[in-house]
Amino acid sequence: MRCVLRRRILCCVPLLMVVLSELITAASAQLSSEALKVNRLQIKAEQGSVREEAELAAAYFTGNGVAKDLSQAARWYEKAAEGGDPLAQVQIGYFYQAGIGVPVDLVQAVHWYELSAAAGNPRGMENLGVAYIKGIGVQKNPEMARHLFTEAFHKGCGSCASYLGHMFYFGLGVPMNKATAEDWYKSGTRMHDPMATYNLGLLYSESQEHVHDFGKAAKLFRTSVQGGYVPAMHALGLLLLKHPDLAKSSREALPLIETASYAGNWRSSMVLGILARDGNGVTADPKVAYYHFQIAVRQGGEEAQKLLAHDLNALEAKLSADKQSSVKSSADAWYEQHHLTLVLIGKDVKGTPAFPATAIAAASPGSYIGELVSATDFRKNAATYLDLNLSPEGDEKP
Repeated sequence: MRCVLRRRILCCVPLLMVVLSELITAASAQLSSEALKVNRLQIKAEQGSVREEAELAAAYFTGNGVAKDLSQAARWYEKAAEGGDPLAQVQIGYFYQAGIGVPVDLVQAVHWYELSAAAGNPRGMENLGVAYIKGIGVQKNPEMARHLFTEAFHKGCGSCASYLGHMFYFGLGVPMNKATAEDWYKSGTRMHDPMATYNLGLLYSESQEHVHDFGKAAKLFRTSVQGGYVPAMHALGLLLLKHPDLAKSSREALPLIETASYAGNWRSSMVLGILARDGNGVTADPKVAYYHFQIAVRQGGEEAQKLLAHDLNALEAKLSADKQSSVKSSADAWYEQHHLTLVLIGKDVKGTPAFPATAIAAASPGSYIGELVSATDFRKNAATYLDLNLSPEGDEKP
């Protein structure tokens, strides 16, 4: 019997080696193809082709076919912007505003947004409107912001409807009018903007001044999740935990909370800790609970620390000093690699190789804009996000 098994194993080894060799060859060919593409882009970009300048910038931004280099990405986006590409003008403006590959320069950022807006680009108008409403590189001018958001909205910018909704909801440069704000959120929802859809969902689920409809809120949050909006992942997961009858399955809520936690949402990390602490839908485990709470503290800072102080003390009474130290070390190592708090995880749009899908991080304290990272990088490392597979239950027509 052993001889038969040995012969079978020996027969399989050559086949396995052939398969591995083919896989390695295919991977090498793919890498070579991407490198050759970048070489061709480099040649045409250096000859002044605006399209290739923007595509080369994207390659440096994502590290696709070339070593990732944000300074080179900024350099080539700026060249494409100088060549008149309105989307490149928005991109390099964002780079200057956030300090991506270039020093922060708010005046320069506004300069590029103005050029893009003057060319009629709705994204340029949107970013310029945000600059005016917050006073970023320009004097605050809510009236100008409203004008830009409205014009961009009529050109198809759904997120501008959300900004207009915020202006009326909070009375930012306009009389506070929550009914008008809701109308703008509904307009953004009809245009499939995830932020507007999320805000409308909050009205139906959390606002004390609005009639609640948790079923409608769940549908809106699902639609927003499909658009990659991280706060909607947390909101939907929490809503389904509180109202399990609204879930499509008993396994719908947890992956949402896990993904939002992975994307940096400290409240989601806190929820995971509570679930592990109480054994709610998962095995009760004080060490796991302590780990999630430690992650939440690193993500949420002083606010999370204050909120979780009692729980941390209670768990530390159950865990040895060695276990506490081990968990903290693991939390530190994880946070070092995942320190950004992502707000939106964009999806690839076919036909736009010059402007790949990006994930947008929340603005850090004292800043008004978050870092851009490759959305592809996030998806490769977030298995739960890939497994969500949420589909909207029909188009929302509130």
